[in-house]
Amino acid sequence: MKYICPHIKAKGKPEETTLHQHLIEVSLAAEKIADALNFDTEIARCGAILHDIGKTSSIFQSRLNSKTIPRTPFRHEIASCFFLSAFPENIHPQLIEMVIAHHKSILHDAREKGILDLEEVHGDTFSLHIKDWNNWKDDAITILNALGIKADDISEQQAEENFDKVYDYCDEIVQERGFSEWRGLLMAADHFASALSENTEEYMKRTFQTPNLNFYNRQHKLYPLSEKNSVSDKRHTMVVACTGAGKTDYLFRRCKGRIFYTLPFQASINAMYKRVKSDLKNDNLNLDIRLLHASSSISAKGATKEEKIIQGHVGAAIKVLTPHQIAAIAFGTNGYEAMLLDIKGCDVILDEIHTYTNITRAIVLKIIQVLNYLDCKIHIGTATMPSILYNRILDILGKENVLEVKLENKELTAFNRHIIHKVDDWDQTHQIIATAISKNKKLLVVCNRVKHAQEQYKKLLDLYPEIPILLIHSRFKKGDRDEKEQLLLGLKEDGTPNGNFNTSNKACIVVSTQVVEVSLDISFDLMITEAAPLDSLIQRFGRVNRKRNNDTIGKFKPIYVLAPPEDEKEALPYDLEIMNRSYATLPDNEVLQENELQAKIDQVFTEIDFLKIEEHSVFKEDGRWTIDKLTHNSKAILLDLLDIDSVNCICEADEDAYREGNTETRSKLTVNTRYYIAKNLNQLTKCGIEPFILPDTAYSSEFGLDVSKAKPEFYDTKYSFL
Repeated sequence: MKYICPHIKAKGKPEETTLHQHLIEVSLAAEKIADALNFDTEIARCGAILHDIGKTSSIFQSRLNSKTIPRTPFRHEIASCFFLSAFPENIHPQLIEMVIAHHKSILHDAREKGILDLEEVHGDTFSLHIKDWNNWKDDAITILNALGIKADDISEQQAEENFDKVYDYCDEIVQERGFSEWRGLLMAADHFASALSENTEEYMKRTFQTPNLNFYNRQHKLYPLSEKNSVSDKRHTMVVACTGAGKTDYLFRRCKGRIFYTLPFQASINAMYKRVKSDLKNDNLNLDIRLLHASSSISAKGATKEEKIIQGHVGAAIKVLTPHQIAAIAFGTNGYEAMLLDIKGCDVILDEIHTYTNITRAIVLKIIQVLNYLDCKIHIGTATMPSILYNRILDILGKENVLEVKLENKELTAFNRHIIHKVDDWDQTHQIIATAISKNKKLLVVCNRVKHAQEQYKKLLDLYPEIPILLIHSRFKKGDRDEKEQLLLGLKEDGTPNGNFNTSNKACIVVSTQVVEVSLDISFDLMITEAAPLDSLIQRFGRVNRKRNNDTIGKFKPIYVLAPPEDEKEALPYDLEIMNRSYATLPDNEVLQENELQAKIDQVFTEIDFLKIEEHSVFKEDGRWTIDKLTHNSKAILLDLLDIDSVNCICEADEDAYREGNTETRSKLTVNTRYYIAKNLNQLTKCGIEPFILPDTAYSSEFGLDVSKAKPEFYDTKYSFL
């Protein structure tokens, strides 16, 4: 297609997309989103055309590729509003909401660049933005006419009247509380089109599909939930059942529309994404299934570049993600209106909800409140949930609205599969490990902290140099971590076994942290684990003797649980009292009875601290929204609340590759650690996400990050300049 005014760009180097092209692409996205969500498509198209037309300004064009920092602020969305009168007056309110705040809050913007901020701080905003009007307005009018907007000449006086109208509207609406769906629609369309560019129209065809879930109607007597009726007029679902009982299938069977599937850990998200893609590929041609977390762009293996880019945007048929990814709707952080529109009315599966920390649990409960308000169908699955938490969720959703599903005692008994043994310390495990290896068993060793896992891995390497041993935890480069997850699962890209670890028939050992706890479809022969809270332990146990067939039912495999430490610091990240209570409830040298687990859970978790986060949330329990319209909160609010102080790091030798690499390459090179570990290291500034630089000696692809060497004195002198 030939684009007019090719000298007017929407983006600088390297893309240098023309403004005409960008407005066409955003219009296509906006119309598709509007149609799918029952908005007026013509208003959506007009807002998309208007939103960036101010980029024709000579000020914007001169600054597009400039390397100098301008002294005065210029916002192209303000200049766009000069052309408001070219559009029907009856849709001006919607257009203003779409255009004026699609990047910034109109007031109290973090950088004081909202329209109301600029007028207060700098004054005479109009005069700054109208500069050289007669030299650039004709290009804008030419583009508008080409896009079907009949725009005659607009005088400087008319432009000022349009600006005043927008300013007055913002000054009034910021006094209202709530969210703007029109702002959300434009943001969603703009982000989608900016990411996909010339492929926008093609990929938009795949969005907002309802998946065919017939695959999950499969039945088998070994999976009791597969034989339970899932048809009900009740909107929501609560399923409590053992690992391997068919919870995932049942939760999917309860869904009727597009699906958001949440899990707590990256490894479990990656595994679920691959599982669902495999399950549904035969019944769903070209289905748009996505995953969303910090490194989702490198986890979507086999996907095209565009499919990787699109992961975080609107319209997926199924999206697998963490609750933190949708927390924006509760805390009003940037883009929350777009997320709100995307998820509104959808089916949301919250899997393994019990595994969260106190603060994360409080956030999830707040999310449930918001999702219920947004008319979502909420489906919750868990292997272990304290009754006090279960009842709190029922209070939020209304017991009369929830289909409650649990296994009967007889069904639970069929899931007895572990004999629990208590051991005092690691020394007592030496003979256990030796015997397991001599019998060609697959052993899973689970530690609570990365340092502990690294120590055990080193010891086992020394003792068994001929045995395949894998270490996996959260302190690896994202690229290395992805490869280790593949090794752990023991599957080829097509899902067939490759004989590594999980699918091995010979002796092997995996040493891990909590990253293996949830929704990883692995089945080992025995486990040695450090003590932990009972709900976490039960999840770990589910990675042993997981496969259910006629040969495994009624057979028991051993779990060895180490005694809790005596020191509270050594117990971290867990509470020592909860750890001791959990250990005390476990049997010793006996079968763990599944039909007794609920009583044990309630014995351990006698109370739960439902932390109040009302002051941080923009959605209140009584259904009120307390955020000013056309504004959003800083993401720092959410990060502070979660006490997230992790930072991204790269190794010394990777600095050049990081500087020259694209987003995917950079992501593969990064490793996360706590801020206090990296704060004294060098930092790569004005590049990517500005990672801290680790000494090369502090990292290996085998062991991951060694925090004891993450110090300036370990830097390699060959990377220093005299």
